[in-house]
Amino acid sequence: MIKRLWGGFFLCMTGVWPAVASAPDTSLRPEPRPIVETAAAATQINARGVRVSLRPSVRPKPRPAATRVASVQEVVATVGLSRSLRPKGRPRRIARRAQRQQTQTAAMRVQPSTVTQSRRGSVCGDRSIQGKSIAPIPGRVRGCGVADPVQVTSVDGVLLSRPSTMDCGTAKALNSWVKNGLKPAVGRLGRGAKSIRVAAHYSCRPRNNKAGARISEHGKGRAIDISAIGLNDGSSLTVLGGWRDRKQGPILKKAHKAACGPFGTVLGPNADRYHQDHFHFDTARYRSGSYCR
Repeated sequence: MIKRLWGGFFLCMTGVWPAVASAPDTSLRPEPRPIVETAAAATQINARGVRVSLRPSVRPKPRPAATRVASVQEVVATVGLSRSLRPKGRPRRIARRAQRQQTQTAAMRVQPSTVTQSRRGSVCGDRSIQGKSIAPIPGRVRGCGVADPVQVTSVDGVLLSRPSTMDCGTAKALNSWVKNGLKPAVGRLGRGAKSIRVAAHYSCRPRNNKAGARISEHGKGRAIDISAIGLNDGSSLTVLGGWRDRKQGPILKKAHKAACGPFGTVLGPNADRYHQDHFHFDTARYRSGSYCR
């Protein structure tokens, strides 16, 4: 009993007793959560007999019409475009410049008949003379033979109908004639010169194949005989059939005349009966100048 009295006295002195005296009447434990309605209670059956949820949908609602971005088609249909989307035509100055560049590019294109000219396949130190060097040719008889022969396949982009053997002096003369004589004479006829039909090149024989005559320049690798000019469109100018033709004749005669200078001897149908079907060109030199008939 005395202990209880001393305990109460102690509580009063320390101030704990009033707090004990004013303790709440109810428990401080948290109240239980309300009972969650069941899935069956949160649904109902509609008029069609389908169970429908009464809970609000969690799907996002569509944006208001004021905030929706209009499509391009709608904008065009509503307000139209302030200017046309079609590209404007080029100014005349730029159009003329583009047309001029196209013309220059077309002019620089290589013709189908042009032979690719490379230093590797060239001879006589000239890239426009294509062919190969061959071994020296000894003569069967006195006066024949070629010390430094070459076998030419094309000159200035114009093909030879067959590889032709000659010396470099004759090859350079042929190249000069094709470039400065034959091509200008033919011009654009048949889209230009494509090939040369070679009737004869190196051959150890006398002139005009006549027994007892002097050795021909053909036997020295200094001559070439040409019987026709092939064109890019497939046609050709033949010496035999075209020399006296009204259309082909002027072209062939112009080409024949242009050979006087590069070559020392130039013979054609007007020279004699041996040259009715071909041109004979050789690089023999005379004191009086070139001999052209």
